[in-house]
Parts: sequence; C-alpha cells; structure tokens
Amino acid sequence: MGNFDYDLVCIGSGPAGQRAATQAAKLGKCVAIIEKQRCVGGVCLETGTIPSKTFREAVRSFSTKLDFDMGLGLAPRARPEISHLLGRVNAVMTRESQVQQYQLERNDIDLLQGRASFVDPHTIAVTTDGSVRNVTTANILVACGTKPTDPRGAKADGRTLITSDQVLHLDRLPRTMAVVGAGVIGIEYASMFAALGVKVTMIDKRPKPLEFLDHEIIDELIHQMRNRDVSFRLGEAVESIEIIEGHPTPHGSIKLESGKRVVADLVLFSVGRVGATDTMNLDAAGLESDDRGRLEVDDQLRTNVPHIFAAGDVIGYPSLAATSSEQGRLAACHMFGIHTKAMSEHFPVGIYAIPEISMVGATEEQLTEQRVPYETGIARYREIARGQILGDDTGVVKMMFHRETRRLLGVHAIGTGATELIHVGQAVYALGGDLDYFLNTVFNYPTLAECYKVAALEAANKLNLGQPNQVVATA
Repeated sequence: MGNFDYDLVCIGSGPAGQRAATQAAKLGKCVAIIEKQRCVGGVCLETGTIPSKTFREAVRSFSTKLDFDMGLGLAPRARPEISHLLGRVNAVMTRESQVQQYQLERNDIDLLQGRASFVDPHTIAVTTDGSVRNVTTANILVACGTKPTDPRGAKADGRTLITSDQVLHLDRLPRTMAVVGAGVIGIEYASMFAALGVKVTMIDKRPKPLEFLDHEIIDELIHQMRNRDVSFRLGEAVESIEIIEGHPTPHGSIKLESGKRVVADLVLFSVGRVGATDTMNLDAAGLESDDRGRLEVDDQLRTNVPHIFAAGDVIGYPSLAATSSEQGRLAACHMFGIHTKAMSEHFPVGIYAIPEISMVGATEEQLTEQRVPYETGIARYREIARGQILGDDTGVVKMMFHRETRRLLGVHAIGTGATELIHVGQAVYALGGDLDYFLNTVFNYPTLAECYKVAALEAANKLNLGQPNQVVATA
C-alpha cells in the first residue's frame, strides 16, 4: 500500500464496484467503497434493477390474479393502491441492502458515505453534508453508474413528468400514461403499468422498439402489449413537453414534430441514460468522458490513466447488472496482476417486461446479413403442458441451427420464466452444442424446458425435408 490510505477505492457500490472490492479484499488488499446513495448497492438497488424487478413481480401477482378471476367469470377487483405495490419493493430493498452491507463488513471493506470527486490522480475528496475528507489510493475503479437523461425544455417534477429514477416514488396510480422512449426501461415500465389497467401510449422516433431483438420476438411483444391497450406512436419525434395545471391534478402535454399531441396524467421520459461523472472533477485525474458522460477503457478495463479502471454502466454496452459485476471482478484481477480469462461473449440479455424476454446468440437478421445458412425451430407455450398449467398460452421459444453443422446459433424466448429458461440454451451455445443434443436429451415433465425439445424437433423436421433415408422427427 506504500504511502496510500488504500490499495483500491471503488467509486460506487453497485454490482461492478461491490464485486471489484470483494475480489480485491479476497486478495488481501485494503479496500474502500465510496457511495453517494443512502444505501449500499448504488443505483442498481436504489432506483434500478432490484426495485423495478420487485415492482414488476408485485404487478404481475396482481394482474395474474385478475386474469384468473376473469377467467372464472368473477368480477374484476378495483385497481390496487400504488402504496401496496411499493410495500414489497421497500421490504426487498431494505433486506438486500442489509445483505450487501454485511458482505462488505465480512470482507473488511470500508464504506465511505458521500459524493466522490478527484483532487489528483491518487486522491479523492469525499463530501458528506458539507464536510470533506480526502483519501489516497494506489488504484481506483470508477463504477459510478448512470443517471437518466433530462427532458429537453422541461423539468421533471416527480409527479406529472418523471424520469425512470422517479417511478417508484409516485404517490398515485395514473389513469393514463405516456412513455417517451421505447428502449428497455421504457418498454418494461410501459408493460407494467399497462398490466395494472393504465392506458399507455409509447412514443419513439425509431420505427421499431428494441431493434437488437429478433424481429419475431419484437412482433410478439408488441402484439401482447397492444392486447393490454398500449398504443404505439413509432417514427414520431417529440418537439416539446409541457405540464398543464388543471383540476383536480395537472397533466402532461406532448407535442410531436408531426403536429400531433398526446395528453396523459403521467409522462415518463426514458430516452437513454448518461454516465454520472459530471460532478467528479475528472480533469484533476487526467480523465475525460465522452458526450454522454461515459469513460473509454481497454480490454483490461483500464482508462488512459494506468492505475484508474472503470466498469459497469459508465463504460457503456452492455450495461447489464450481471455483466457489470463480472467487469468489476476482472478489473480487480487486472489491477493486481492476477491472470484471468476475458468475460465470455455468450452472456444472456434479459428484458423484464410483461411478458419477459431473453436471448443469447445471433438473431435471424444477423445470420441473414452474414449469409450464414440456418434453420429455425419454434415451440409455443400453448403446446407445452407447463404452459397450460401456468396459464401462459402466448410464450414462445425460438432456436436457430446451422444447416450444415447443425450447431446452435441462437435462442430467443418470450413468456413466463424466459430469463431463467434461456440459461439452458446459453450453456449449450457456449459449449458449441448442436441440434442432436436437444434431440437426444430428456427434459423434466412438465416443465417449460420441454420447449427446447419441441423447437429442436421442428428444426430437425425442416432440415430432414428432402433428405433421402432420413427419419422425420415427431413433435
């Protein structure tokens, strides 16, 4: 440690910062984390992954019970109070924060509460309630995460016009809602509120949401959201947003560049996020962010300053909690000279909308563009006993195989448990498995994993058509 207070200081206690700190502590290093939020866990725990996914489960429990009652011919219940939905969120956040706090204590990691800013490349000022403490460190990991982009020409008031960080602080459930931005966060919250009976309008200047997904999965998502009365205004750019005072409550008015207007009780502005680096005095450390507040790193997660690393959302894609955590671990290994393999490229993507979506590998569009010969196999939950048991007849699992080598090229799922189900495909894909694995494997019955067998059998049928002396599989 030499003349420094610490071997490593992590700025931010989210997945990247916490995992890096824990890894360094396991290596016998003296470590501290600086956190500006009120609890350990950073944005991930305070306003992001954990609370939003817990809110989703509360919403899903309500909507599932509602669908069940209506299926039995029972009168639908009144809309829930948002305070009831958020009660579970607060309980989970409190418990998870305690678990993470204990993990830091168990590994002798110091937690410095306050806002971090650089004094020089090895010194960080920690500001708490007006008081400032300087700490010195041999190595630094910037894992400060991101914050929502502010609405242009209007100020989010937390009641009528909000950002994604303010959703879970609402004191009422709106009757109507407009979501500006059909990215992952916008789609997730739009689907949640629609499941509660809120009439939602989605606005995005792109012709299709979530363009990185397989086109059939996107089409199925839009279809299911439209069934919940979500309206899509795609290819429409926002010119201005106003808060109109009125009785009994104010409302938001959105003017589109086409001249149309969308009026709603609540407007969620969800057009991207920027790195939370604007108050960190990066210049003092010799760092520079891009126009979205992000830091550039090399393949070892090192910035242009050799002892300063960065990980998590602040370095951009893929901006997932799971990948951020692994980046933090790898950064700690690199800074202390521990040999380690690079992060696998075969990580899954999960979107916690209602219905949830997950994917690993290539999409049809990518394979077509790359001129890769492939065949698809599709299984629908309505064909699977477990799908009937769960009451989900809309779920889909889609697989792509190379026509010549039969190797698995990609898996895409939408429906109940999709983010869990994808890990079977992820393992086979990462290990170079092929169609025959799925054809010859026995899956538990009744489970959603049977979708892999059904989809594989369909793909086998397509591949065998026109082939002499081939036995056509049955599904």
